[in-house]
Amino acid sequence: MPTSRPLTAGPLLVALALLPAPAHADPRVAPTDKTLSPYFVVDGGESGVDALPLRSTSATVDVAGVIAGVTVEQTYANMGTTPLHAKYVFPASTRAAVHGMRLTVGGRTVEARIQERKQARADYERAKAEGKSASLLEQQRPNVFTMEVSNILPGDVVKVELRYTELLVPTDGVYELVYPTVVLPRYSNQTEATAPESDRWVKSPYLHEGKTPTYAFGFRARITTGIPLQDVSVPSHKVDVKWTRRNHAQIGLDPAEKDGGNRDVVLRYRLAGAKIESGLLLQDGPGAKFFLLTVEPPERVAAADIPPREYVFIIDVSGSMHGFPLDTAKKLIQDLIGDLRPTDRFDVILFSGASQTMSPRSVPATRENIARATALVDKQQGGGGTELLPALKEAMSLPRTEGTSRSFIVVTDGGISQEKAMFQYIREHLGDANVFSFGIGSAVNRYLVDGVAKAGMGESFIVTRPDEAASVAAAFRRYVEAPVLAGIQVSYDGFLASDVEPGAIPDLLAQRPIVLQGKWTGAAQGTITVTGRTGRGKFEQVIDVARTASRTHDDALRYLWARTRIAALSDFSAREESAEEKQAITRLGLDYNLLTRHTSFVAVLQEIRNAAGHAKDVDQPLPLPQGVGEFAVGDQNAQGDEPGLVLLAALAGALAALVRARRARAAAAR
Repeated sequence: MPTSRPLTAGPLLVALALLPAPAHADPRVAPTDKTLSPYFVVDGGESGVDALPLRSTSATVDVAGVIAGVTVEQTYANMGTTPLHAKYVFPASTRAAVHGMRLTVGGRTVEARIQERKQARADYERAKAEGKSASLLEQQRPNVFTMEVSNILPGDVVKVELRYTELLVPTDGVYELVYPTVVLPRYSNQTEATAPESDRWVKSPYLHEGKTPTYAFGFRARITTGIPLQDVSVPSHKVDVKWTRRNHAQIGLDPAEKDGGNRDVVLRYRLAGAKIESGLLLQDGPGAKFFLLTVEPPERVAAADIPPREYVFIIDVSGSMHGFPLDTAKKLIQDLIGDLRPTDRFDVILFSGASQTMSPRSVPATRENIARATALVDKQQGGGGTELLPALKEAMSLPRTEGTSRSFIVVTDGGISQEKAMFQYIREHLGDANVFSFGIGSAVNRYLVDGVAKAGMGESFIVTRPDEAASVAAAFRRYVEAPVLAGIQVSYDGFLASDVEPGAIPDLLAQRPIVLQGKWTGAAQGTITVTGRTGRGKFEQVIDVARTASRTHDDALRYLWARTRIAALSDFSAREESAEEKQAITRLGLDYNLLTRHTSFVAVLQEIRNAAGHAKDVDQPLPLPQGVGEFAVGDQNAQGDEPGLVLLAALAGALAALVRARRARAAAAR
């Protein structure tokens, strides 16, 4: 009688074993080296402990000309029976110059001091251990801050106020102020044991999908301009707009939006006649003097001969993109790819925990290839980690088509914690291509989205809703086809300017003014000349300082200049910071009273309020951003066509088929 031979599935089992593990591990298994990641808060905490100490957060915005002053107030209260030490992770604008903080407890107010980060931390920990109420504000990223408040006693109401200044620069005649409200969960492939201290905030608690913020949210703004306003809108929230004069409007949040702290507030306005606020603003005083120059751009002129272009679309299909963000991205990709010319070529790379490339080299933009790419993107559902760096490496290793101008297009919500690694790789491997980035969602990581474009000498775009996709795609097409102004140079004659930022001005792709900030000495006289090239030829604009300058005695210009200098040294730097750069950033923070990665604000109420010293550490849970599902946090069964999972399924299927075939042959032999 014939005997069946053992099943020889060894090669398949080896292949399965060699596959990378899914991005998120099964929470029922206790890993020996846990990955740094956000997590969901567990209901029903410790008795007597108020696990939701943040009661409200609100912002008051005052826009005067092109400068916005913002005051943020956070109110903490302890409704439990145990003293608390509270920690709250919150976002901020990447352009914010944070220059003040104060702490109020029981009617007593203390103005915070700016100190070197380590010293501020030491002072806060000492006050905390001594039973004093204190607050500490630290920068973790240019757009992520942490607030810590110690010794909140039962029944306490504690208020912390921070103040910042921001410069508003219009694009295509539209001024926009974005007030971020919640930090998007970040994906990290680092372990808790090895992650640097600056990344520990990634391990933050979140509420489950559908849960509203546990704190009240408020927002109000006032706009005053030198030119009459044409319109004011807040597409992100319901608001009431009151007009007091043609150049003055007040904006208040509709009462129905008290839980609106789960998405960024986007405030936009335009001036009458499509004008912009341009000119020279001088800050005078006994110490250093500062200037802000805004030069209106020339009209865009379409190039007569546009060379063929090659586009590589790098699309995030990770867990945080599941649902609304990926639906928005699909609409955007349809518009971007659908607008390609027959002379263009393109390719598509999908990334999550691994990458998938549509073609080993770019393909012509034929109807068939466009349909193929659209179908590939449309079937994605979102799942897995967010490994952008391997996808960038894959994209930049693709063979280049001769005679084309190459652009990389990154589409993501930015839920990634290791931003600087992306910036560095792009700068070191870009060549003569450029990178454009599209941020998708209601709480985009603008630091990553802006930084990728800045490192890639391109532009960044934000798409918050599917109905914005077509207009954003059209703007992108205008930008890549014809720059507004190239080869920009600035010279000074008789006006003694120094420490001007930016040091070098990149080509102007968008219809956006040229903005220069610097110091000046001597008399307000002489000229400033801006030159460049447009589609029509040479461009030159001469500014007469004495005739056009306006004066201000406000400190805003000094804050804005110092913040711009810090950003040039630190924010989008692609390499490791040198000792000299660290010292320069620290000195700027201390001299100009600014929050930086190396300087922090600390306020201490000099009264021992918790002599016993017992208190509970509480991390304030955050709501998930609107439209972001639970795939952005914790373990999820990845969906869609993550390449590693597709291969895993294929191999598992092949193994099952092999088993069935062997069994069938064995049964037939019997």
